[in-house]
Amino acid sequence: MRLLQTLQSWLCLASSVPGTVLVANAGVTGSEAPISYRAMAEIPADTVSVTELEDFVIESDAASRRRLAGAINGERIGQAELFRAACCNLGESFSTSPSVDVNYSDAATGAKQIKLLGLPGTYVQLLTENLPAFRGAASPYALRYVPGPWMKSIQVSKGVASVKNGYEAMTGQIDIEYLKPQDAQGVSLNAYFDSNLKLELNADGNWHIADRLNTELLAHFENGWGHHDANDDGFYDMPRLRQYNLQNRWNYLGEHYLFHGGLTWLKENARGGQIHPHAGQPRFRIDMDVDRYEAYMKHAFILNREHNTNIALMANGSMHRLDGTYGVNFYGVNEKNAYAQLMFEHDFDERHNLSAGLNLNYDYLSQLYSTDHDSSSPKLHQRERETTPGGYAQYTFRIDGKLTAMAGIRYDHSSIYGSFVTPRFHLKYSPAHIISLRASAGKGYRTDHPLAEHNNLLASGRQITISGLDQEKAWNFGISSAINIPTDNRDIKLNLEYYYTRFGSQTVIDYDSNPWEIAIYSTKGLSYSHTFQIDASYMPVRGFDITAAYRYNDVKSTYAGGIRREKPLTNRYKALLTLSYSTPLKLWQFDITCQLNGGGRMPDPYTLPDGQLSWPERFPAYFQLNAQVTRWFRHFSIYIGGENLTNFRQKNPIIGASDPWSPAFEPTMVWGPVHGAMAYIGIRFNFGKL
Repeated sequence: MRLLQTLQSWLCLASSVPGTVLVANAGVTGSEAPISYRAMAEIPADTVSVTELEDFVIESDAASRRRLAGAINGERIGQAELFRAACCNLGESFSTSPSVDVNYSDAATGAKQIKLLGLPGTYVQLLTENLPAFRGAASPYALRYVPGPWMKSIQVSKGVASVKNGYEAMTGQIDIEYLKPQDAQGVSLNAYFDSNLKLELNADGNWHIADRLNTELLAHFENGWGHHDANDDGFYDMPRLRQYNLQNRWNYLGEHYLFHGGLTWLKENARGGQIHPHAGQPRFRIDMDVDRYEAYMKHAFILNREHNTNIALMANGSMHRLDGTYGVNFYGVNEKNAYAQLMFEHDFDERHNLSAGLNLNYDYLSQLYSTDHDSSSPKLHQRERETTPGGYAQYTFRIDGKLTAMAGIRYDHSSIYGSFVTPRFHLKYSPAHIISLRASAGKGYRTDHPLAEHNNLLASGRQITISGLDQEKAWNFGISSAINIPTDNRDIKLNLEYYYTRFGSQTVIDYDSNPWEIAIYSTKGLSYSHTFQIDASYMPVRGFDITAAYRYNDVKSTYAGGIRREKPLTNRYKALLTLSYSTPLKLWQFDITCQLNGGGRMPDPYTLPDGQLSWPERFPAYFQLNAQVTRWFRHFSIYIGGENLTNFRQKNPIIGASDPWSPAFEPTMVWGPVHGAMAYIGIRFNFGKL
């Protein structure tokens, strides 16, 4: 009986979102694997690969990438998929993803941004285990704050998300699941080194203190020594980083009570800019020092297991301090964020489910900055505060795994913008086991903190002006289909989707109106994004996976004067092909990823004194190739690989590098890779229970 109760508790936890007790029965439809449906935001936790229960061992052989089973369209990227590339951090975890793009924002600070549905990552809600994360000043560099070896899985959902997670997701959500204290007890180590002279060391270990109490410690160290300047423009191709990152997590699993909690500390130093100054000039420096602290807790109380009735309280808080020098410009911020949510869940029967809750979000930014390129000017001090309480209700209706309808509505009140309502609706219909059809519609809102979220723009020689900001508002509509096409051997998994995002108010970064100015303002003219994607995966023989995808983007914004134009520095299309082969005994694994990134519009060029244009009006398409070979042993694995093996790089990502103190200096015209081919080697150890 004790074994049965332990097994039941483990299954409940593995099939629900960490920190909740929302257990559900999710049917398998088409290509979808069973995943908890009534979890928060429809996003599941990863499964535990090996779990010891007295004298039994349960092992899973789940696919490394699989469709989410709920009404929301998306995919789960598991550890096996993450191990197919170097995956040093979150920003490098999407190299095999057909849906998510990750690009450098500039060639000076090393900031990267996600693009989903053709739009920047500011419209994607980033979560860590269903709690909002890395807001404001952390967002330009957040992709390097999550070490790859710490991640158990990533869930990417497209379109508007569930109202449970707030009002901000306009184009989708990315939820990161860390390794769990309740996973199989053991210690893992990872070491990585690449040809850019970057070293990374990672360690994680968990300890099962008692039958129901577990803890885990995660550690990360990163250091770069290289002075890389492949195009000989006198600037570092990327800043040299030194980062320390620690996280301690706790878990308690009781009969009627669950607890998750943890603390995180991060310290990072980034040094970039000119390698050597020109004669008679000071060195143009990029120096950024970050200290970040986070804490979270989740409490869940089971009231009735038969009807899945439970109450959960979740909260997290963070303090993010950044001191940044960008030539003569300076930006310092002390940002504090607090978030809390109280939620209730109840199944009336197998068909009807109700979720309701209250939440509160608080943002505070104390900013000290100068943006006028005059070191003698006094620095400006600005404070931004926003308190947003709100509540939601969501009803879900299901019929025998064939139909799922989910309707939700939120009411929130911002201390800056007043009250607003967020409706969202999702529908999934499976007329047969080989096909699933989905549709979604809903609205999203967000508050801009322009200097915090775009502080990397301070490296530009242009004057930055901010005026007339309003709350961003957008409707998102999407349809998709997942189809299994039977063949002689295995099914072809085909996915087609289309999304349309239309803004009622959008904050734009305008490079076009004035060649010596970057203007940030709100526009209420028609701004939109059309995105169409088709992807297919097939396993012709056991162990050999093939995925091919094509995505087309049509993204336009309305600028000052009511002029609607193609959004600059945005790829019109992307084609992807990934090949992965694992030998029958899974001793060797070979992975290849090919990407064709389409061209797009550059901001309007200006004429230089010699009569030449500062840059072309459009940038070209380019091809990239990544490859990796992994050799698996009993308790460790060795991987060797290369990125950007075609050695393609943007020739002049920094405009005006010969005179970084002039208004013509511009490092933000980045549309392609800023560094060439790179080789790496790594080793992973898994010691198991010590």
